[in-house]
Amino acid sequence: MILEAGAVRFGRFVLTSGAESDVYVDIKQVWTRPERLEMLARAFAPRVGPDDLLAGMELGAVPLVVATALATGRPYVIVRKGERSHGTGRRIEGELRAGARVLVLEDVTTSGGSLVETVRLLREAGATVERAVTVVDREAGARERLRAVGVELEALASMTDLRGVPA
Repeated sequence: MILEAGAVRFGRFVLTSGAESDVYVDIKQVWTRPERLEMLARAFAPRVGPDDLLAGMELGAVPLVVATALATGRPYVIVRKGERSHGTGRRIEGELRAGARVLVLEDVTTSGGSLVETVRLLREAGATVERAVTVVDREAGARERLRAVGVELEALASMTDLRGVPA
């Protein structure tokens, strides 16, 4: 479905992490179509525990978290990328109680930097974070980096999977 959506492009790209790649995965091409977003939510749903609070960082994870919350009935929080100088100034939007068990959702992981930052912010707010699920793992160090901070990463698809599908 990711390939059918035209979300995988081959060429020369600079990723969010700053690394260069010959493949770009644009999950926004997937989640901007309701039927595709619903498929992703159905894929995430069995991975959500009965006590999990869902979380994701803006922008890429927001539709995934909302759709999965609707599919599972689980509440969620959204983590902002940066400090806000207006309003409440909060980095985490939604109700996050101390001790809450949080499952972090992500669109695409490369080095794991944004996921590690999300985990750090959630833990500083008192959450317990031990698991994360991503749509695509680019297999560029995210799994290892997350494991180093005590988080297991599960992927719906890997870069190996996407490269292995005939065009």
